[in-house]
Amino acid sequence: MERTYIPFNKWKEKSKQTEYTESTPLLAPDGSLLAKGWARHNVFDYNRDYVKTGIMSRKEWDFYQISDGRYMVQLSFANITVGGYVSAKLIDLEKGELVVDATQLFLFGKNRLVPPSKGDVPNRFAEKIGKAEFDFDTKETSRRLWFKMPLKGKMVECEFNMDIMPDLENITTVLPFAEDRTKYFMTTKQNCMPCEGTFKYGDYVCSFSKEDSFCALDWGRVNTVHKMVWYWGNGSAYITDEKGDKHLFGFEITWAIGDESNATETCIFYDGKVHKFGAVDVETFPKPDKYMEPWRIISEDGRFNLTMKPTFDHHSDMNVGVARMHSHQVHGLWSGDVTLDDGTKLEIKDMYAFCEYVENKW
Repeated sequence: MERTYIPFNKWKEKSKQTEYTESTPLLAPDGSLLAKGWARHNVFDYNRDYVKTGIMSRKEWDFYQISDGRYMVQLSFANITVGGYVSAKLIDLEKGELVVDATQLFLFGKNRLVPPSKGDVPNRFAEKIGKAEFDFDTKETSRRLWFKMPLKGKMVECEFNMDIMPDLENITTVLPFAEDRTKYFMTTKQNCMPCEGTFKYGDYVCSFSKEDSFCALDWGRVNTVHKMVWYWGNGSAYITDEKGDKHLFGFEITWAIGDESNATETCIFYDGKVHKFGAVDVETFPKPDKYMEPWRIISEDGRFNLTMKPTFDHHSDMNVGVARMHSHQVHGLWSGDVTLDDGTKLEIKDMYAFCEYVENKW
């Protein structure tokens, strides 16, 4: 698959950023997309009955990634119409190992096992699927994730609790696909949630503290074309200003998905507020053998200028013929500078975060 976005540093004009601030219907009854842009909270009203679906085109997921830079946990649920899964994974980032992969698949989930229609408001999604049980419980200022499943004669059980800053902003984007007015990609990325908890597998226990661990939510409700590529970069950390005060900082950069003429999924998070900037690209396309070389990523307006020094490529390739997800999720230390809306420049030094490149066919 080839990239579909404009090459690095060759933008003809700055990207348009259409912001929605009021409740807005996502779809018309015939399935055509009504909203195209971004918001600081999910203001897009999603009626799944209006989605004009093909086989596997409607996909709904709640994906949580928790890390302290040493270990990473991925807790996720996905419904892809013909089926889906719930999963809990533990990855050792230092050793470059997948320690635990507890995944329960299911079939025929089209009108059952339906996750909540928004991810950034109070909701609860608790189910038992096969041998797996899970409870994702979101409140105004906190979120609890719980999962339990037997695996190879041992029990996998994890529980995580995180803080949600009052009125914490996220970036929710709706991106169309030019070739079909019923196809779209709507996601919410919510960062900067300090997180504590444990991942247990038999007698093995991995613990996380709010002092250095953060959770990022990737929430998606999409109706996609069959083939896509994308980049997704994300991170959260505490940073200290010149006065010695500590601030919650994060960033979200996703690009190459769909038509970005109305918005790009790119922003800085600082003390709970979104600072929006424009399109980004990576200086050197990493495929096929440059994933472990430095990634310099810069925005068209120069407000995002960070370089990742990779430490681990979490490579996976799920290929079942008609469906494939080939992913290089590269973790590393990020350094450079970013600029807030008021012109304040923040220097970033050796911040742990990741960026992935994915070729997707499903």
